[in-house]
Amino acid sequence: MVVGSDISRYPNTPRPTCRGYLHKRTQSAILKGWRKRWFVLKHNGYLHYYRHKKDEGKCRPLEVTKLEGAEIGVDTSLGKPFVFKCVPQNGNRIFYFCATSNQEMKRWLEAMDKAVHP
Repeated sequence: MVVGSDISRYPNTPRPTCRGYLHKRTQSAILKGWRKRWFVLKHNGYLHYYRHKKDEGKCRPLEVTKLEGAEIGVDTSLGKPFVFKCVPQNGNRIFYFCATSNQEMKRWLEAMDKAVHP
């Protein structure tokens, strides 16, 4: 779903290649665990994420990451199903994502792979 106001302001803007909720592993000094976040992978290869779906188009993303040249793939080291990771080219961070199903994980991996190799 594309927010109506975005369509009217930018009618020629391509729709994101992939969007949906994923759980992102948090490894800050205070919080550890998995947080549900709304992710949007844009046609330009940038992955945006927000706290909630309703924030897309209304708030600035919590973070924007360029996927071109990143390493992505399934990760079994955490002992949890449907986990995959993304290591952006700048390499200062590893993102761990958890999808709700194998099909959902494959959908994200395929979309991310296209962004990694444009």
